[in-house]
Amino acid sequence: MTEENKAVKPSLTEEDVRLLIKRKDDIEEQIKAYYDMLQTAGVGMDAPLVDGEGFPRADVDLYKVRTARHNISCLQNDHKAIMVEIEEALHKLHATARVKQDKDETKMEVTEPAASLPTPFALVDAVTQGSPAFQAGLRVGDEIIEFGSINTQNFRNLRDIASVVQHSEGKSLRVGLLRSGLEVHFNLTPKQWSGRGLLGCNLVPHHR
Repeated sequence: MTEENKAVKPSLTEEDVRLLIKRKDDIEEQIKAYYDMLQTAGVGMDAPLVDGEGFPRADVDLYKVRTARHNISCLQNDHKAIMVEIEEALHKLHATARVKQDKDETKMEVTEPAASLPTPFALVDAVTQGSPAFQAGLRVGDEIIEFGSINTQNFRNLRDIASVVQHSEGKSLRVGLLRSGLEVHFNLTPKQWSGRGLLGCNLVPHHR
């Protein structure tokens, strides 16, 4: 019965994961657009919309600001949901690959997948919830193989990454990483937020 159930279940593919990541990127673009509008209006997410006397502020478009804040909240919920989907999809894809590996050891040696993947040069050991890194999808344990212009070939030390971040404030960076044995790519935009730094995550050198 177990074999029959496996046969009728649609198998998850890397393309499915890519589509989920594309949806995540689209949501992030929408959130960024609304944040940019709020910053242009000079109110952000938390600034009061009434003046010192309790009257509605005349210097901002209250309807647009309230709408933008509401949409950001809804999109952030959508973003959390899609990140859960991506996490689950990656785990399922990894599990499927492991099962296939176990069934056909002659075609898939344990060393082959590792040999075909780039060598990580940094490890994510902390991510603050709500930070730019968290919103982009980075998680503790992710192994970094690409960070903007930094890759396995030209990486020297963590100061290289710090320099890229400082010179890329407000600009989208392509981040490549290994998670659950799979190569995944995200777009990460360093920017000011309520916490320290421009990312809200901590990287340490990767030691193998």
